[in-house]
Amino acid sequence: MGHLDHAAFGWLTPVLSYVMACTGAALGLRCTVRALAATGRARRNWLITAASAIGTGIWTMHFVAMLGFRVGGTEIRYDVPLTVLSLLVAMVVVCAGVFAVGHGRDRTRSLLLGGLTTGIGVASMHYLGMAAVRLHGDVTYEPVLVGLSVLIAVVAATAALWAALNIEAPVAVTVASLVMGAAVSSMHYTGMLAVRVRVTPSGELLPGATAMQFVFPLAVGLGSYLFLTSAFVALSPTAGEREESASAQRPVETAAR
Repeated sequence: MGHLDHAAFGWLTPVLSYVMACTGAALGLRCTVRALAATGRARRNWLITAASAIGTGIWTMHFVAMLGFRVGGTEIRYDVPLTVLSLLVAMVVVCAGVFAVGHGRDRTRSLLLGGLTTGIGVASMHYLGMAAVRLHGDVTYEPVLVGLSVLIAVVAATAALWAALNIEAPVAVTVASLVMGAAVSSMHYTGMLAVRVRVTPSGELLPGATAMQFVFPLAVGLGSYLFLTSAFVALSPTAGEREESASAQRPVETAAR
C-alpha cells in the first residue's frame, strides 16, 4: 500500500479549501435570499448565480484540497475531460437543488428532494474528480467511509438549502456559511480517508496533466470569480433597500411639484 499524504503543504491547502467552500456558500445563500424576494426573470438569474457560486465553491474546495494530495512511490496526473466534467456535474446538480427550492410550492418536499439531489450530486462530483486521478497503481475505497461521506454530503446540502430558505440576516448567513464550509470539507476528507492505493512502480509516463499545469490555474480562476461576484452582490441593493430608496424619494418628488 502506498503512503497517502492529504496535506503535503501543511495547513495551507485545508485552510484555503475551507475558505473557498465558505465563500461559495455565503455567496450562494445571499443570491438565494435575493432570488426569493424577486420574481420572473430576476428570480431565475439570482438562482442561476446562487447555483454557480455554490457549485464552484464546492469544486474549488475539492481540488484546492487535492493540491496537497500525495502518494508515496508514484506521481499523480489528472484526466482533463473528467476533471472538467466533475465541475459541470457540481454546477448542474446544485442548480437542480436550488431551483427545486426556489420554485417549489411545497417547501418541505422541495427541501428534502433538493437536498437529496444536491447531496448525491456533490458526492458524485467528488468521486468523479477522484476518477480523474491517474497514478501508477490501483485505487480502491473503504465502503463504510464512502457511505458516510455521501451521508454527510446529503445532510450538508439539505442544511444549505434550509438556510437559503430561512436565513436572511447577514450575520446569520455568515455563521451558516462557516458551518456549511466545515460540512463540505468534512465530506471531502471523509471521502479521502476511504481511499486505498496499491502502488505498482513503473517508469511509464502517466497520461493527463499535473495539478499545477491544470487544476491550480482553473482553481485560481474560479476562486477569482467567487470573490468578484461576492463583491458585486455585496454592493448591489436588496429589494428592501430599493423599496426604502423609492419611498424616500416620493416625498421629495411630491414637494417639488
